[in-house]
Amino acid sequence: MKRYAGQICAVVFGLLVVSATFLEQEASARIGGSRSIGSRGTRTYSRPASPYTQTTPSRTPTSPAAPSPFQQPAFSGGGFFRGMMGGIAGGILGGMLFRSLGFGGGMAGGYGGPGLFDIILLGGIGYLIYRMVRGRRQAQTPYSPYGAAQPDYQQPQQAYAPGAAAFGQPAADAAAGLGYIRQMDGSFDENRFKDTVMDLFFKVQGAWMNRELSPVATILTDEMRGIIQEDVERLIRDRQINRLENIAVRSVEISEAWQESGQDYITALIYANLLDYTTDEAGQVLSGSKTDPVKFEEYWTFTRPVGNNPWRLSAIQQA
Repeated sequence: MKRYAGQICAVVFGLLVVSATFLEQEASARIGGSRSIGSRGTRTYSRPASPYTQTTPSRTPTSPAAPSPFQQPAFSGGGFFRGMMGGIAGGILGGMLFRSLGFGGGMAGGYGGPGLFDIILLGGIGYLIYRMVRGRRQAQTPYSPYGAAQPDYQQPQQAYAPGAAAFGQPAADAAAGLGYIRQMDGSFDENRFKDTVMDLFFKVQGAWMNRELSPVATILTDEMRGIIQEDVERLIRDRQINRLENIAVRSVEISEAWQESGQDYITALIYANLLDYTTDEAGQVLSGSKTDPVKFEEYWTFTRPVGNNPWRLSAIQQA
């Protein structure tokens, strides 16, 4: 009796460990599935720089902006690590169950249930996953209680003065990039650009929730539209709806600005919180929460042909 009780406990514990590896992923199903998608030109595999702010327009640069040094890819490896841990836990669990049911034959050596080493190993994996998920959630900044669905937009602190940073550093790189953009488009204004980012952000989120991208076809690059369309088709095929409600954008801050191959690029860091949950077509909640908001930070990159042309979303990267 004790042997079977031990086997049942091991099976239940193993299932909990495997389920924990997917807990965080399932809780965030907003556009892009909380992953990094799209292209930022030659900076696609570089992590975006820290936000840049300034009080007055920078002077027109007299020398080309230094390219940002190559950094590690911005695409998070957390999902791979969780998947690997889940695979290891699942393998151990399967082996234990396989042997405990008597399919081990002679090689099992009369295996009578999970041993102390098996339980300790599963416990260690579960603890690592718990610390990883908890640490990531604690690392996110606290947010104020929200109520209405209207965006709670806040201007970032104005701290940068031209020339304060050494040339080639992120702030100077962004200042130089904005200077070049302004040189080719005299009407460009940073605050108006941030307002544009807010407008496009809400339009794209609305189209995603409605599972219909045609209203935003002109504000997405072809690559981004193709990627998001695949996700939309999957939702339709599974008869699911990702509902995004009470969206509150707390701030939009310019992170990078540059030109390449006849294109302007600007990356903005968006701080926001919202209700993010998925239902079936009958309204039954499948994942996420209708009451607990999700806070997030994402880098959205926009591009356009050099000059006074409309901006289009080309990439989303997780902060």
